[in-house]
Amino acid sequence: MKPLPASSSSYKNPVKFRIPTADNLVPIRLDIEIDGQRFRDAFTWNPSDPDSEVVVFAKRTVKDLKLPPAFVTQIAQSIQSQLTDFRSFEGQDMYTGEKIVPIKLDLRVNHTLIRDQFLWDLNNFDSDPEEFARTFCRDMGVEDPEVGPAIAFAIREQLYEIAIQSVASAREARISKKGRRGTEHAPASKTGGIAVDLMKLFGHRSSVIRKRKEWDVYEPIVDLLSSEEVDALEAREERNAR
Repeated sequence: MKPLPASSSSYKNPVKFRIPTADNLVPIRLDIEIDGQRFRDAFTWNPSDPDSEVVVFAKRTVKDLKLPPAFVTQIAQSIQSQLTDFRSFEGQDMYTGEKIVPIKLDLRVNHTLIRDQFLWDLNNFDSDPEEFARTFCRDMGVEDPEVGPAIAFAIREQLYEIAIQSVASAREARISKKGRRGTEHAPASKTGGIAVDLMKLFGHRSSVIRKRKEWDVYEPIVDLLSSEEVDALEAREERNAR
Protein backbone atom coordinates (compact mmCIF):
# COMPACT_ATOMS: atom_id res chain seq x y z
CA MET A 1 0.00 0.00 0.00
CA LYS A 2 1.27 3.44 -0.84
CA PRO A 3 1.26 6.33 1.63
CA LEU A 4 -0.85 9.32 0.71
CA PRO A 5 1.02 11.34 -1.96
CA ALA A 6 -0.29 14.68 -0.67
CA SER A 7 1.38 14.15 2.68
CA SER A 8 4.76 15.48 1.59
CA SER A 9 3.40 18.77 0.27
CA SER A 10 2.40 20.16 3.64
CA TYR A 11 5.74 19.41 5.30
CA LYS A 12 7.31 22.56 3.86
CA ASN A 13 4.38 24.58 2.56
CA PRO A 14 1.36 25.87 4.46
CA VAL A 15 -2.10 24.64 3.57
CA LYS A 16 -5.36 26.51 3.98
CA PHE A 17 -7.24 25.77 7.17
CA ARG A 18 -9.43 22.69 7.17
CA ILE A 19 -9.99 19.62 9.30
CA PRO A 20 -7.35 17.08 8.16
CA THR A 21 -9.87 14.48 6.97
CA ALA A 22 -11.53 13.59 3.67
CA ASP A 23 -14.75 15.39 4.64
CA ASN A 24 -14.20 18.87 6.05
CA LEU A 25 -17.00 18.62 8.60
CA VAL A 26 -17.48 20.80 11.69
CA PRO A 27 -18.04 18.98 15.00
CA ILE A 28 -21.07 20.56 16.68
CA ARG A 29 -21.99 20.09 20.34
CA LEU A 30 -25.31 21.16 21.82
CA ASP A 31 -26.06 21.40 25.54
CA ILE A 32 -29.16 23.50 26.09
CA GLU A 33 -31.42 23.75 29.13
CA ILE A 34 -34.70 25.66 29.20
CA ASP A 35 -37.09 25.64 32.16
CA GLY A 36 -35.52 22.52 33.63
CA GLN A 37 -35.58 20.56 30.36
CA ARG A 38 -32.18 19.69 28.92
CA PHE A 39 -31.18 18.76 25.37
CA ARG A 40 -27.73 17.45 24.49
CA ASP A 41 -26.43 16.24 21.15
CA ALA A 42 -23.24 15.94 19.10
CA PHE A 43 -22.97 15.71 15.32
CA THR A 44 -21.04 17.03 12.33
CA TRP A 45 -22.09 19.79 9.93
CA ASN A 46 -20.98 20.62 6.42
CA PRO A 47 -19.83 24.28 6.54
CA SER A 48 -20.71 24.63 2.84
CA ASP A 49 -24.41 24.04 3.51
CA PRO A 50 -26.59 27.19 3.34
CA ASP A 51 -27.30 28.85 6.68
CA SER A 52 -31.02 28.40 6.12
CA GLU A 53 -30.51 24.68 6.76
CA VAL A 54 -29.65 25.46 10.39
CA VAL A 55 -33.16 26.71 11.19
CA VAL A 56 -34.73 23.83 9.25
CA PHE A 57 -32.67 21.37 11.29
CA ALA A 58 -33.56 23.09 14.57
CA LYS A 59 -37.29 23.01 13.81
CA ARG A 60 -37.19 19.38 12.73
CA THR A 61 -35.25 18.38 15.86
CA VAL A 62 -37.68 20.13 18.17
CA LYS A 63 -40.64 18.55 16.39
CA ASP A 64 -39.18 15.04 16.35
CA LEU A 65 -38.18 15.13 20.02
CA LYS A 66 -41.31 17.02 21.11
CA LEU A 67 -39.26 19.76 22.76
CA PRO A 68 -40.75 23.14 23.74
CA PRO A 69 -40.77 25.65 20.83
CA ALA A 70 -38.25 27.86 22.68
CA PHE A 71 -35.56 25.29 21.86
CA VAL A 72 -35.71 26.15 18.15
CA THR A 73 -34.01 29.52 18.59
CA GLN A 74 -31.44 28.22 21.08
CA ILE A 75 -30.47 25.25 18.92
CA ALA A 76 -30.18 27.38 15.78
CA GLN A 77 -28.12 30.06 17.55
CA SER A 78 -25.74 27.52 19.08
CA ILE A 79 -25.11 25.79 15.74
CA GLN A 80 -24.66 29.10 13.92
CA SER A 81 -22.24 30.37 16.56
CA GLN A 82 -20.04 27.27 16.22
CA LEU A 83 -20.13 27.51 12.43
CA THR A 84 -19.11 31.17 12.64
CA ASP A 85 -16.15 30.22 14.82
CA PHE A 86 -15.09 27.59 12.28
CA ARG A 87 -15.46 29.94 9.32
CA SER A 88 -13.34 32.57 11.07
CA PHE A 89 -10.33 30.32 10.39
CA GLU A 90 -11.14 29.56 6.75
CA GLY A 91 -8.59 30.91 4.28
CA GLN A 92 -5.87 31.16 6.93
CA ASP A 93 -2.60 29.27 6.62
CA MET A 94 -1.81 26.33 8.83
CA TYR A 95 1.32 24.20 9.06
CA THR A 96 0.78 20.53 9.72
CA GLY A 97 4.48 19.86 9.21
CA GLU A 98 5.70 16.30 9.54
CA LYS A 99 3.23 15.92 12.34
CA ILE A 100 1.93 12.80 14.03
CA VAL A 101 -0.39 13.57 16.94
CA PRO A 102 -1.87 11.42 19.72
CA ILE A 103 -5.63 10.87 19.73
CA LYS A 104 -7.27 9.64 22.91
CA LEU A 105 -10.69 8.07 23.31
CA ASP A 106 -12.35 8.06 26.72
CA LEU A 107 -16.10 8.04 26.29
CA ARG A 108 -19.27 6.30 27.34
CA VAL A 109 -22.13 5.65 24.96
CA ASN A 110 -25.17 4.16 26.67
CA HIS A 111 -23.76 1.02 28.36
CA THR A 112 -20.48 0.91 26.41
CA LEU A 113 -17.27 2.40 27.79
CA ILE A 114 -14.44 3.03 25.27
CA ARG A 115 -10.79 3.79 26.05
CA ASP A 116 -8.04 3.88 23.46
CA GLN A 117 -4.98 5.86 22.34
CA PHE A 118 -3.25 5.95 18.96
CA LEU A 119 -1.31 8.27 16.65
CA TRP A 120 -2.86 10.17 13.74
CA ASP A 121 -1.13 11.55 10.64
CA LEU A 122 -2.24 15.18 10.15
CA ASN A 123 -0.95 15.17 6.58
CA ASN A 124 -3.40 12.53 5.42
CA PHE A 125 -6.25 14.65 4.11
CA ASP A 126 -8.01 11.56 2.81
CA SER A 127 -8.36 9.96 6.23
CA ASP A 128 -11.82 8.88 7.34
CA PRO A 129 -12.68 8.84 11.09
CA GLU A 130 -16.00 7.15 10.33
CA GLU A 131 -14.24 4.28 8.55
CA PHE A 132 -11.86 3.91 11.49
CA ALA A 133 -14.82 3.87 13.90
CA ARG A 134 -16.63 1.19 11.90
CA THR A 135 -13.49 -0.96 11.81
CA PHE A 136 -12.92 -0.43 15.54
CA CYS A 137 -16.47 -1.50 16.40
CA ARG A 138 -16.29 -4.53 14.14
CA ASP A 139 -12.91 -5.67 15.52
CA MET A 140 -13.95 -5.11 19.15
CA GLY A 141 -17.37 -6.70 18.75
CA VAL A 142 -19.28 -3.53 19.63
CA GLU A 143 -22.96 -3.96 18.78
CA ASP A 144 -24.45 -0.62 19.89
CA PRO A 145 -24.96 1.38 16.64
CA GLU A 146 -24.44 4.69 18.48
CA VAL A 147 -20.86 3.90 19.49
CA GLY A 148 -19.30 4.24 16.01
CA PRO A 149 -20.59 7.78 15.35
CA ALA A 150 -19.51 8.83 18.85
CA ILE A 151 -15.95 7.56 18.25
CA ALA A 152 -15.75 9.33 14.88
CA PHE A 153 -17.03 12.56 16.44
CA ALA A 154 -14.46 12.39 19.25
CA ILE A 155 -11.67 12.03 16.68
CA ARG A 156 -12.97 14.91 14.57
CA GLU A 157 -13.33 17.14 17.62
CA GLN A 158 -9.70 16.60 18.60
CA LEU A 159 -8.47 17.12 15.03
CA TYR A 160 -10.40 20.39 14.91
CA GLU A 161 -8.64 21.67 18.03
CA ILE A 162 -5.27 20.63 16.62
CA ALA A 163 -6.01 22.40 13.32
CA ILE A 164 -6.82 25.61 15.22
CA GLN A 165 -3.51 25.32 17.06
CA SER A 166 -1.75 24.85 13.71
CA VAL A 167 -3.25 28.14 12.48
CA ALA A 168 -1.97 29.89 15.60
CA SER A 169 1.49 28.40 15.08
CA ALA A 170 1.55 29.56 11.45
CA ARG A 171 0.52 33.07 12.54
CA GLU A 172 3.26 33.22 15.17
CA ALA A 173 5.83 31.97 12.67
CA ARG A 174 4.79 34.66 10.22
CA ILE A 175 4.99 37.44 12.82
CA SER A 176 8.40 36.47 14.15
CA LYS A 177 9.82 34.79 11.07
CA LYS A 178 13.33 36.17 11.45
CA GLY A 179 13.68 35.12 15.06
CA ARG A 180 12.17 31.70 14.42
CA ARG A 181 13.81 30.95 11.07
CA GLY A 182 14.11 27.24 10.56
CA THR A 183 12.04 26.23 13.57
CA GLU A 184 8.61 26.09 11.96
CA HIS A 185 9.86 23.35 9.62
CA ALA A 186 12.00 21.49 12.11
CA PRO A 187 12.75 17.84 11.34
CA ALA A 188 10.39 15.30 12.78
CA SER A 189 11.12 13.96 16.22
CA LYS A 190 12.37 10.42 16.60
CA THR A 191 8.85 9.28 17.41
CA GLY A 192 7.44 11.15 14.41
CA GLY A 193 10.00 9.59 12.08
CA ILE A 194 9.12 6.10 13.25
CA ALA A 195 5.44 6.85 12.81
CA VAL A 196 5.90 8.15 9.26
CA ASP A 197 7.75 4.96 8.35
CA LEU A 198 4.94 2.88 9.78
CA MET A 199 2.41 4.77 7.66
CA LYS A 200 3.66 2.77 4.67
CA LEU A 201 1.82 -0.20 6.15
CA PHE A 202 -1.57 1.52 6.08
CA GLY A 203 -4.07 2.40 3.36
CA HIS A 204 -4.52 6.00 2.23
CA ARG A 205 -7.83 6.37 4.10
CA SER A 206 -6.27 5.43 7.41
CA SER A 207 -4.13 7.75 9.51
CA VAL A 208 -3.97 5.48 12.53
CA ILE A 209 -0.66 4.24 13.83
CA ARG A 210 -0.07 1.98 16.81
CA LYS A 211 3.58 1.73 17.74
CA ARG A 212 4.53 -1.87 18.45
CA LYS A 213 6.14 -1.13 21.82
CA GLU A 214 2.88 0.52 23.01
CA TRP A 215 0.44 -2.17 21.88
CA ASP A 216 0.21 -3.64 25.40
CA VAL A 217 0.11 -0.25 27.13
CA TYR A 218 -2.52 1.32 24.87
CA GLU A 219 -4.57 -1.72 23.98
CA PRO A 220 -8.16 -0.68 23.16
CA ILE A 221 -10.54 -1.24 26.07
CA VAL A 222 -14.26 -1.83 25.65
CA ASP A 223 -16.38 -2.42 28.76
CA LEU A 224 -20.08 -3.14 28.97
CA LEU A 225 -21.55 -1.46 32.04
CA SER A 226 -24.48 -2.66 34.09
CA SER A 227 -27.55 -0.47 34.52
CA GLU A 228 -26.45 0.28 38.08
CA GLU A 229 -23.01 1.43 36.89
CA VAL A 230 -24.57 3.62 34.21
CA ASP A 231 -26.93 5.21 36.75
CA ALA A 232 -24.02 5.93 39.08
CA LEU A 233 -21.98 7.51 36.27
CA GLU A 234 -24.89 9.65 35.10
CA ALA A 235 -25.54 10.85 38.64
CA ARG A 236 -21.87 11.81 38.98
CA GLU A 237 -21.90 13.61 35.61
CA GLU A 238 -25.02 15.51 36.65
CA ARG A 239 -23.40 16.62 39.92
CA ASN A 240 -20.28 17.75 38.06
CA ALA A 241 -22.37 19.67 35.55
CA ARG A 242 -24.07 21.56 38.37
